[in-house]
Amino acid sequence: MHDAPATPASPTVPSVEPHQGSEMDSPEGASIRSEQKYRKFLKSLIRKQPRDLLLVIGTGVSAAVAPGIPALCSWRSCIEAVLGAAEQLEVLHPGDVAEFRKKVAKERDLLVVAHDLIRKMSPRTGDTKPNFFQDCLMEVFDNLEQHIQNPVVLQSILRLMERGTMVLTTNYDNLLEIFGQQQGKPMESLDLKDKDKVLQWARGHVKYGVLHIHGLYTDPCGMVLDPSGYKDVTQDPEVMEVLQNLYRTKSFLFLGCGETLRDQIFQALFLYTVKNKVDLEHYMLVLKENEDHFFKLQADMLLHGIKVVSYGDCFQQFPEYVQDLTAQICKQRSPDADRVDSTTLLGTSCVDCAKRKLGESGTDSPKRIKESDMPTLE
Repeated sequence: MHDAPATPASPTVPSVEPHQGSEMDSPEGASIRSEQKYRKFLKSLIRKQPRDLLLVIGTGVSAAVAPGIPALCSWRSCIEAVLGAAEQLEVLHPGDVAEFRKKVAKERDLLVVAHDLIRKMSPRTGDTKPNFFQDCLMEVFDNLEQHIQNPVVLQSILRLMERGTMVLTTNYDNLLEIFGQQQGKPMESLDLKDKDKVLQWARGHVKYGVLHIHGLYTDPCGMVLDPSGYKDVTQDPEVMEVLQNLYRTKSFLFLGCGETLRDQIFQALFLYTVKNKVDLEHYMLVLKENEDHFFKLQADMLLHGIKVVSYGDCFQQFPEYVQDLTAQICKQRSPDADRVDSTTLLGTSCVDCAKRKLGESGTDSPKRIKESDMPTLE
């Protein structure tokens, strides 16, 4: 069913689903916040410049932001919600609904189930446009903007984007774009069908662009879970080179991701042809529910060039950890600032001193700063 070449199974990442009653405003939440302040961060991560990072956003981010929408919490919850909508809209035979519910209950690889569901709700030609899957998602994700309850993680992501961090997501929702627009940011949703936009984004020219590698629920053209749906992309040397170059040159930071490394689209874009993964330095924040499993996962993921970091032992700690981590990263001084003449940082009186010194040495004016030495804001 899948056209992608076989690869060794990636380790299973701990679930990022929230636990019931995980309100950050509760007394327990206050205690967690207090404990969180004393957590240490990997210096190799917090010393990264924001523009050297690429955030990979998974369902855990959406679950933290809009806990009132169960479909945002995990792939399992999303598929169950879609099946419920399909049943109500009568766009899937009751026998098929029952069969898929059995698969959701017992199948380990939920991305395969989601892919099969899209196929079942699409034309028999295999084309994904038009399809009923999109109608079901639109039903499930109706009025997303009204469900944003805890925007802490989104605020942190926007703060990094302002400083040059790139963002891609495996999610169908556009919570980040909605929130960013509410904050006056020119957010832009991108998918892999638009080659020109993807190239611009990959080259850092779409500052507030969010690349949805599975597509967006509002766009009927972009709903794909199988690499065969993106053959125009995966067989385009120019696009693949710029995307894979990101995995070689940026540090990917996985937020709220539980299945991403087993995601066939992500594998096809970044993992299959990028060699020497152990030489890379990427990061993944995970929930540490079991110590033995966590430390085994750490060792296994290093083979992929990924450092696994625990944000805590309960989902409540995730937003606060991301907020504090972002603050640490944004505190770092940009190396570009070191290349600016120190007199530009000390006020006009020091500029006058510099002019006098330059005059004494026979130079008429201070050296002009080159544009290439200034920080890039794109």
